Formats: sequence, structure tokens, C-alpha cells
Amino acid sequence: MNGTNRAHIKPGLLVRIVLKQDQAAGKLTEGIVRDILTNSPTHPHGIKVRLVSGQVGRVKEIVTKE
Repeated sequence: MNGTNRAHIKPGLLVRIVLKQDQAAGKLTEGIVRDILTNSPTHPHGIKVRLVSGQVGRVKEIVTKE
């Protein structure tokens, strides 16, 4: 599941985000959502979140338990 829909993202969820400095390389960082920073219901580049680690980026993937 991708991270463009705010309704799919909740605090405590495990996600993969792209940090601002990693956008060109497309490197993803995995972490747990602490805060949702985007107010709009959707965003084409992903919903911006703050992880428990303090890192801020846009959600590219929601990690599902398999």
C-alpha cells in the first residue's frame, strides 16, 4: 500500500519514508509514525510524517505484516 492517502496512516504504524536528502537517490527509511504532518486528505508525493526517531519524510510504503 502506498502512502498518498492520509486515512491509511495512523500513529504507531510501521512505514517506509523517503527523507528530503534521500529523494534523489530514492533511499527509504523504515520507522514507526509518531505524528502526521500533512493536513490534506491526499498528497501525490506521499503524506509527510515524523517518525518516533524524529526523522521527517514522506510515506512511500506502508509495511504490512505478512
